[in-house]
Amino acid sequence: MIARIWCATATPEGADAYERHFVRSVLPALRGAGGHRGAYLLRRDGSHVEIQVVTLWESPEAIRDFAGPDLTAAVVEPEARAVLIDYDTTVTHHTVVATADG
Repeated sequence: MIARIWCATATPEGADAYERHFVRSVLPALRGAGGHRGAYLLRRDGSHVEIQVVTLWESPEAIRDFAGPDLTAAVVEPEARAVLIDYDTTVTHHTVVATADG
């Protein structure tokens, strides 16, 4: 399994708006993607909120089907861009070597 990780920064209000966008738009799109195995939206509050999105995938091919030919390119929709202060245009990939459930 592969963890795909993306980071962004927002105001507290922007982070709330991004959470709504994630739940209403991103999660349904991910659930419909073949090879998708889960997703987490992480938040670290402060004067600016740090946001991390971790999605889990069964293979690079599954990521490619979702994100396009450049596996390192972040998929950031205009609605998300509008509420973020800054965001990474690339993602990192990590091999999942152990989990609590298996």
